[in-house]
Amino acid sequence: MECSKSLSEWNKSQKIIPGGVNSPVRNFSKVGEHPRFIDRARGCRIFDVDGNEYIDYVASWGPLILGHAHPTVVHALVDVVHRGTSFGAPTPLETELAQIIVDAVPSIDKVRLVNSGTEATMSAIRLARGYTGRDKILKIDGCYHGHVDYLLAKAGSGVATFGLSDSGGVPEDIARNTLTVPFNNAEAVKSTIEANSDEIACLILEPIMGNMGIIQPKDGYLNQLREITEQHGVVLIFDEVITGFRVAYGGAQSYYNVTPDMTCLGKIIGGGLPVGAYGGKNEIMNCVAPEGDVYQAGTLSGNPLAVTAGITTLKLLSEPGVYQKLEAKADTLATGLAEATKKNRIDACHSRVGSMLMFYFTSEIVTDADGARTADTDRFKDYFWGLLNKGIYIAPSQFEAGFVSLVHSDNDIQNTIEAASEVIAQM
Repeated sequence: MECSKSLSEWNKSQKIIPGGVNSPVRNFSKVGEHPRFIDRARGCRIFDVDGNEYIDYVASWGPLILGHAHPTVVHALVDVVHRGTSFGAPTPLETELAQIIVDAVPSIDKVRLVNSGTEATMSAIRLARGYTGRDKILKIDGCYHGHVDYLLAKAGSGVATFGLSDSGGVPEDIARNTLTVPFNNAEAVKSTIEANSDEIACLILEPIMGNMGIIQPKDGYLNQLREITEQHGVVLIFDEVITGFRVAYGGAQSYYNVTPDMTCLGKIIGGGLPVGAYGGKNEIMNCVAPEGDVYQAGTLSGNPLAVTAGITTLKLLSEPGVYQKLEAKADTLATGLAEATKKNRIDACHSRVGSMLMFYFTSEIVTDADGARTADTDRFKDYFWGLLNKGIYIAPSQFEAGFVSLVHSDNDIQNTIEAASEVIAQM
């Protein structure tokens, strides 16, 4: 596969951008060689600068549930951009998107729009601290909530991919207020909260871990967390930046019927443009300035472009049968991949929730971050390159999810299964 132009772009970018990329996992260093530089995309396909075509399961790391350059989204963006890209003043579009979110997500009475998932989690935790008057936070080992200082303790995919348990530049005085427990261990949450009575402001977690691969909650786990946090006055925050409008229209909380106090959103609610949001109960959200004394602001928050793409995307997702279609497509793909590993006696732990799927090269049943870390990353490297050379684009990390979109056709999925089966057979 010709990639000389990508290599040329890579050599240029490394001179002026750290690592040659603007987000670490885009770097191919843990799978070898250099990243492919993308020129354009349409539907479920991306095209690199050398003209190579790939069936894409990264989907810009999840937001493009409708596929790349969906005509309805593009048309809406072209229309709105002629009216201005940002005003620094409120618009009816912001209220429209906020109303769609409030109507869809069970935990949200009010919502504040921001520019990224990182901003959403950072702001939600600040609000939880202001609301409770407590300083400590509790997070889950392997859950990634953005690159906020106090959230980089035992974070997920990017940190895991690079073998880091922490980040440089984070003062101990900041990190010491972050407590960490394993996923799927409600007893650890209970004992940690009890040992820090009246000090923990919030528990934040991905209800489905999406940054150490895909790790599903055990039956009853989320319900137990809801009960424990309510008993101790701890704000329960679901980070649904990945799962929101992905596994169900109302997110993972709707899928599992567990309602947190606050929710963080991103990705899909911006239709592929930069966006984030945090929301929750009225009594909590009323603490946000200008109504309350918890300050948060953003120059481009709620900008017309991101909001328009989000509104258009969410309206299309609300149509009858959408999530059933996604479920069927993802189930076919996941079943085909599982059959291929089983047939070739390859140790693999498969995981799928809705249109999120992946598998670990390990014989372990993965229920937490420690289990995910048993995966054979060298074997994943061979798998990654085998697929890429056959025109299938997946994330260059064993610890990242894959995403199926509405525009992956039956032929696309069958071609992917056949390509993966050939690669796995050679392994």
